[in-house]
Amino acid sequence: MKVTLSDEAMRLIGLFDELAEVSAKDCLVDDDRVVILVPAGEMGKAIGPAGKTVKRFEERVGKAVELVEDADTPEAFVASALAPAAVRHVTVSEQDDRVAYVEVEEADRGVAIGKDGANIQTARTLARRHYDIDDIQLT
Repeated sequence: MKVTLSDEAMRLIGLFDELAEVSAKDCLVDDDRVVILVPAGEMGKAIGPAGKTVKRFEERVGKAVELVEDADTPEAFVASALAPAAVRHVTVSEQDDRVAYVEVEEADRGVAIGKDGANIQTARTLARRHYDIDDIQLT
């Protein structure tokens, strides 16, 4: 699926690429935060030593920054998008719609959902953009 980025998202990806020396794959921009999708295996480099790269990026953009690591399968991607919630299992059902059913540790349901549903909404948006998943449901 082709992802179309806004001018602001492209600018932020360019800045992140410059600071982290990691080629971001996607960027979501909200009023108070920026979510960057980093290639699989590049999370440590994207964060930087003691989180310095993320902190510098946050200072430059004036917003909170969250990183999501890409994955090779839709199931692994959904689990990664919901991190740091402890995901036990992900099943993608393809009946009328593609829905990812996610089994999350009970203690981490709140983490998976996030404040005002922000975390699960981010996961839904990224999963739709990169794996054509219509919805994510917690079980």
